[in-house]
Amino acid sequence: MPRRLDLKKVMVIGSGPIVIGQAAEFDYAGAQACRALREEGISVVLVNSNPATIMTDVEMADRVYIEPLTPEFLEQIIARERPQGLVPTLGGQTGLNLASKLSELGILEKYDVELLGTPLSTIQKAEDREQFRALMREIGEPVPESWIIDSDATLAELSVQDNLPWPLIVRPAYTLGGSGGGIAYTIPELLEIGGRGLRLSPVSQVMIERCLVGWKEIEYEVMRDANDTCITICNMENFDPMGVHTGDSIVVAPSQTLSDKEYQMLRTASLKIIRALGIEGGCNVQLALDPDTYAYYIIEVNPRVSRSSALASKATGYPIARVAAKIAIGLHLDEIENKVTGRTLACFEPALDYCVVKIPRWPFDKFKSADRRITTQMKATGEVMALDRSFESGLMKALRSLEIGVLGLGYRHAAAWSDEHLDHLITVATDERIFAIAEAMRRGRSIDTIHAASYIDEWFLKKIKNLVDMELWLTGVNDGFVQRLAEAKHLGFPDRVIAALAGVRLDDVVLARKGMGIKPSYKIVDTCAAEFEAQTPYFYSSQDTEDELLRD
Repeated sequence: MPRRLDLKKVMVIGSGPIVIGQAAEFDYAGAQACRALREEGISVVLVNSNPATIMTDVEMADRVYIEPLTPEFLEQIIARERPQGLVPTLGGQTGLNLASKLSELGILEKYDVELLGTPLSTIQKAEDREQFRALMREIGEPVPESWIIDSDATLAELSVQDNLPWPLIVRPAYTLGGSGGGIAYTIPELLEIGGRGLRLSPVSQVMIERCLVGWKEIEYEVMRDANDTCITICNMENFDPMGVHTGDSIVVAPSQTLSDKEYQMLRTASLKIIRALGIEGGCNVQLALDPDTYAYYIIEVNPRVSRSSALASKATGYPIARVAAKIAIGLHLDEIENKVTGRTLACFEPALDYCVVKIPRWPFDKFKSADRRITTQMKATGEVMALDRSFESGLMKALRSLEIGVLGLGYRHAAAWSDEHLDHLITVATDERIFAIAEAMRRGRSIDTIHAASYIDEWFLKKIKNLVDMELWLTGVNDGFVQRLAEAKHLGFPDRVIAALAGVRLDDVVLARKGMGIKPSYKIVDTCAAEFEAQTPYFYSSQDTEDELLRD
């Protein structure tokens, strides 16, 4: 069906100030949405409290309000502008919470403003821990053993129950980035974390659930329209096992360690969930998978464009926020053009012929005394994303992009770590764990030993071992580096690192590389793995032989 012609003016709520878990990715989503709505001839009223964003540029919307994101200010803007619709799912948790509050206060009904896209009842089902758990059980999707807590007294009663499956994860409702949550190993920790979660939850509700230590964490970014057409845009796999917030984990797309049966099983569950919820637009489904069986649990669903959506969008080239905005005004997936190919439609599932590696960027270099442990409450203030032909080269590229003074897995503090401290860094997740794993391998620790301590999948550890083995082979090899230069470049080693390890001049490496015809090539991100010619692609560099960049 064509887009709704009764919609002349639509309000878009921004995400407000930059905070942990909600930063530039929502500016990216909001800017995409504004462009998408204006493409359809709709007048856009944008409200955001943060002037330091692209979306608040005067050319991005027809009317821009830089005002506090409160129900009181939004009511004044609604009364003045009289939009027919409101899109709440592009402003992160802030947008969802405000839309719920506006509806609760009767403001939307008073001014006859329709909530576009995902219905409010769906938002409540996904965000309210008790309603979500009940829905999952109704549709036959497994959820971990859990308890819904809404007061300190109920929390205290739970804490003294016999046979609790310790450790326990605290998940507050309607919060962002796991705020107020954490992992409790003892009764005092449960009372402390649970009490904090109750205070930070806007509805004073937390869910206490069994901690699935050692299970894989998998995400699916899925999209649905009002015609019940559903697609999977991207699936992502966390390098770290359950217990680390996905915003604080290294993330790889597409998943690298799942069998086809596991991939299809979790994909089917994700599509079943988005249909049961009735989401219209994009959503993010987080699942836990037992690495030794086919058992899995549903962890949670974000019924909106999320932080992971920006990663999936950049990783695949699929404009999630743009498509979600068009779905909100009545268009179906088979009516929305894929701007990248110019030939396919938005119902065409993206295909990736490369590996994407995301690494979080933490602010611990600025806060020296901060607790560097990473758990279920997000601490990262940014992230980098790298694309390449293999996990190893993507990882090396991402590590260099962090701007923390590393060019790969070499870390200036690693050599000084005692064996005991090294064991601690592998067992307890911190921002330094990836470097600790590499250092342990340099000291002869086996993959099995590291896996037993960290629960990180052996596939990832083997790939890191490939990098460490090459590093050790290059060390002090002098002019012999040329024997494996092509292999080192394919693994992602930059010229400077090869020169430093081999003990030769940088010019020697550059001359040898050019003499062997080794030079960067460029590959296309086109959403379709080269099945169709792309009209507006972007490129990533690689040490592969075939170059997809047409040169004059």
